[in-house]
Amino acid sequence: MPNISRDEVAHLARLARLAVTDDELDTFAGQLDVILQSVARVGEVAAEDIPPTSHAVPLTNVFRADLVRPGLTQQQALAGAPAAEEGRFRVPRILGEEA
Repeated sequence: MPNISRDEVAHLARLARLAVTDDELDTFAGQLDVILQSVARVGEVAAEDIPPTSHAVPLTNVFRADLVRPGLTQQQALAGAPAAEEGRFRVPRILGEEA
């Protein structure tokens, strides 16, 4: 059974650059031990005859049908633009780029 010590938790905290108190070391050691035991139990249950899955229940195609619908014309798209030039949106120059 996994058992994580206070020293191991302190070492992990130093690696992660976390400041933890002595009380937190004891708390975290207990919590991490429970997590490691739970992971070990899952490893015991997993059998070779059970295929790996990405979902707990089987899924079918959950996407909507891809239907072609009319879109905006160029004039309609540019109608609400604050500035347009040569059939395109005009936006302010950024990052000092040269034309």
